[in-house]
Amino acid sequence: MSKRILCTNDDGFLATGLRVLASAASRLGRVTVVAPDREQSATSNSLTLHHPLRSRRASDGTLVVDGTPTDCVILAVNALMAARPEFCLSGVNHGANMGEDVLYSGTVAAAMEATVLGVPAVAVSYVGQDYESIESWEDTLAGLLEALIGREDFPESTLLNVNLPPLSPEEVKGVRVTSLGERRYSDSLTQAKDPSGKDYFWIGGGATHWTGKPESDFKAIEEGYISVTPLHLDLTNYRLIEEIRGWNLRL
Repeated sequence: MSKRILCTNDDGFLATGLRVLASAASRLGRVTVVAPDREQSATSNSLTLHHPLRSRRASDGTLVVDGTPTDCVILAVNALMAARPEFCLSGVNHGANMGEDVLYSGTVAAAMEATVLGVPAVAVSYVGQDYESIESWEDTLAGLLEALIGREDFPESTLLNVNLPPLSPEEVKGVRVTSLGERRYSDSLTQAKDPSGKDYFWIGGGATHWTGKPESDFKAIEEGYISVTPLHLDLTNYRLIEEIRGWNLRL
């Protein structure tokens, strides 16, 4: 198996996770890395529309873009790569992307943009805090990616969201196919005053509380498994279509 593979992320082109992902992917095909020039966490699917984008080539060959992860994928597919990628891999994100995280994550957004463009995609995240330990995952990650991107029946209009548990690969119990859990933050908004006495607000931090069904992603991670969640682009709640039609909405 030898595929043209695009690797990107939202932690920036110098991130440990990206380096490990690109190295693992290089065992499976020809890798082109197109990544943001700085951290772009929580940028979701944002596009740069109000100023031009620029790219440069780093000393290791990485194409560095002064934009968002979504920008990186659009530029890679339409301009920067000599040939269209056959697969897009995004990550390895420094931190979890489970539950509602997928709505904010630049890592997932990059994979989603590739899916929109018709390129099969996988987003990979590491749930632990010791990001340097991602390096120990390269062999395991290469094997998992081979099992995923080697399939001829990879689903259309669907990306796979992978979360790696905060364990050494030797301790992992296996792989579970999961649904999204539910995440709730408490005390995640800080209000204070700057030196001039003006109020400011800071979003982030606080405590995270997870809930969800037994087959949810956070449960798999909690129990020592790799989580693989299929995400599709159609957000329609089909179960409610007939019920809402029954509301007899009229103007």
